[in-house]
Amino acid sequence: MDKKTLELFDSIFKTNKKYNNSNIKAQIDLLKEFDEFFPLNESFSIMTNTTTQNHPFVSKNFEYSLGLDRQKMETEGIPYWFSHIHPEDLKVWMKVLDELMEFTMSKVEKEDRDKLTYTWNYRVKNSKGEYLNLLEHQTPTYFDEFGKPVIAISHATVVGKEENRPIIGMVKKLNLNKQYETLFEKNYSDKIAHSENISTREKEVIRLLMLNYTSKQIGEKLFISPHTVDGHRRNILKKLKFSTTSELIQHVLFNKNY
Repeated sequence: MDKKTLELFDSIFKTNKKYNNSNIKAQIDLLKEFDEFFPLNESFSIMTNTTTQNHPFVSKNFEYSLGLDRQKMETEGIPYWFSHIHPEDLKVWMKVLDELMEFTMSKVEKEDRDKLTYTWNYRVKNSKGEYLNLLEHQTPTYFDEFGKPVIAISHATVVGKEENRPIIGMVKKLNLNKQYETLFEKNYSDKIAHSENISTREKEVIRLLMLNYTSKQIGEKLFISPHTVDGHRRNILKKLKFSTTSELIQHVLFNKNY
């Protein structure tokens, strides 16, 4: 496991307040009691203690859904889990965690943070070496003296196999009507939306390519030569690291219709 990734995780949730398992024993006992009655399915629960980088509780469906070692998940904690997240998704997910925590600490009042829930997705390798898509909802249960979430319970569900889906990060808050309202939502896999290198003109070219226009037709629409359009197309592919225009179009379709 990459040590820098663990250090980044630790820096995101850095706090002076430490919790050990005895602090949350009653909550763990309750989760274990509930777990006995849950049928086998492809959803499971995990408690995460960010101050100790471990998982004090992992439901039995963890093994049923993924075939991974439940005991190792509890004892080895974050390093064990991170070693199974797709390397490409792990890098993006760390950015998701960082920005969701920054949003929480800067945009949400301290007294409202116990009403929050976080949502994200990523791919995880099961015991057969296959990558499965997980959709995870996490609810914080303990906070440090600054109101930073340090312990949370996650509910994860297998939602697909191996296909590369956009990674979406969300923060929702339970309102007075007992309904969740979205405070923050971002597609972290959309190369175009988050690229600082794509110019306004290049985005116009992408939009017209999506409408199946040729370079000549795009040139007529934008009052530039087909040769200039072709130059924009080459630059777009190079900046976004796509090999063909078809890959670019598929990326846009996939990310805009997730």
